[in-house]
Parts: sequence; C-alpha cells; structure tokens
Amino acid sequence: MTHPRTPAKDAYTLILEAIDQGVYRPGDRLVESELADRFGVSRTPIREALQRLETQSLLARDGRSLIVASLDHNQMAELYVVRTELEGLAARLAARHATDEEVQVLRDMVTEDRALLGDPGALARANRRFHRMIHLASHNRYLVQQLDLVHRSMALMATTSLAAEGRGEVALAEHQAIVDAVGRRDGAAADKALREHISVAFVTRLKLDSRQPG
Repeated sequence: MTHPRTPAKDAYTLILEAIDQGVYRPGDRLVESELADRFGVSRTPIREALQRLETQSLLARDGRSLIVASLDHNQMAELYVVRTELEGLAARLAARHATDEEVQVLRDMVTEDRALLGDPGALARANRRFHRMIHLASHNRYLVQQLDLVHRSMALMATTSLAAEGRGEVALAEHQAIVDAVGRRDGAAADKALREHISVAFVTRLKLDSRQPG
C-alpha cells in the first residue's frame, strides 16, 4: 500500500519560514548558493523566490546583495495600525463564526502556553499560532490572506515584545480575555480585548527598541 507523500515546500516558503523563525534576521545577507545548499534545491527556484520576496519588500538591496529588510519606526507604527484593525475584525468575526471546537482549541492553547513562560522564543512562536487560530476562526478567507501578509512583515522586527520582563504572563492573561469574549460570542468585547492586547505589545516593543544602542 502506498501512502500519499506530503508535498515538498517550495523555495519561497522555505526562505519565508527561515526569516519568520529568526534563522535569518533583519540585515542578514542572503546568498543564492548558500540557500540552495541549506534547503537542498537548485539555484533557479532560489533566485525566483528571492525576487518575489524583494517585490514584497521582505528583502532589500544593499549594493549588489540582498538582505533581510528591517522596519524603521514609522513603518512599524504603520504596520501596527493595520494589524490592530484587521486583528480586531478577526476577533469580532471569530466570536460570531468560531465553532465550539475552535473555541476549545483556543482555550487549550492558553493553558498549554503557560508552560513556555521564561522562553521568549517559544512563547513568540506560540503567540503566532494563537493569533493564526483567531484568524482561521473568523472564517473569512480574504481577511486571513491579508493577515498573513501583515504577519510576514512582523517577522522583520528584530525583537519580540515577549522578551520584556513580565510580558509573557501579561500576554497570556490578555489571550485568556480574548478567548473568553469569543467563547461568550461577544464580538465587541473580543474586538476590544484583542486591540488592547496589540496596543500593549506595541508599547512594550517601542520601549525595548528605545533601549537598543543607536
């Protein structure tokens, strides 16, 4: 009996995931030959993927080299404005359309993520999974697509707000408030809780960045 094979990830997805996971950080140079060796693919799809990522402003030119782009203060502020609006809408729609099973998964995520306190990297990955579940629970494919684009750009930030002392515990409490509102089918409360969650994360990130050497 033959088993269906899982489709191999394309070069674009592999590079995007590496940036999202922090393998490549803002300012890092991406070299075709090194990427081809790392991912075990030929240089042609790597070159096409790099061109696509540059078009999407996830990569930038530094002379003849391509580097992972970074966001300046204004770009980050603009991104958070868009993220706040879209995430608030996702929470509101999730309160209306999420299945009971999706709500249970969200509750389980909050509970299980408490074990990750003290590990900012793991907590950041769990945070992305939580938000992704909210997006999917909205049951609006076009909103999910736009939020995917926003979260790709979030990977261009050099730090995670969850690295701030005490932020992990507060963030999980905020997640709990979001889930509780979704579970009550209270769209206005879910929208408000998620917007407040992002606002606190933004303030935390600004404080972290202000401490970085200029």
